[in-house]
Amino acid sequence: MTEPSERQAWMSTLAKAPAADLARLWDGLGLAPEHEMLRAPEVGAVMVRGRTGATGAPFNLGEMTVTRCSLRLGCGAVGHGYVQGRDKAHATTAALVDALMQTDKADRVREGVVTPLTEALAAAQATRRAKAAATRVEFFTMQRGED
Repeated sequence: MTEPSERQAWMSTLAKAPAADLARLWDGLGLAPEHEMLRAPEVGAVMVRGRTGATGAPFNLGEMTVTRCSLRLGCGAVGHGYVQGRDKAHATTAALVDALMQTDKADRVREGVVTPLTEALAAAQATRRAKAAATRVEFFTMQRGED
């Protein structure tokens, strides 16, 4: 059994990863597990909430389009995929990876899909931080000489 925080981490990675990268890595594994759809990929909307100043009272920011999918592998493992946008293939692949991460193929899937995606997302975030840091302005105040 996997730890909830571990599963949350890989599901977050699958949801945030570009669909093309996930599809390329998935195809590279060469896995085609037998599965049945519990909930075929479907597009819907979720309410996005925000906070004023990141700490204030919550408010409804607006709706975001998401696609979800749930499936069961032949061995009984159930996988779920939730992704932003309308990409049904992305949601299905995410659900397949989630299900396989709960089986004896977890190490292979982690090495072939989850770890490369996690590293790519971390690199992209580091690049964004570096660009933001380059524009940082330091303000200082000098004491005025007037008495």
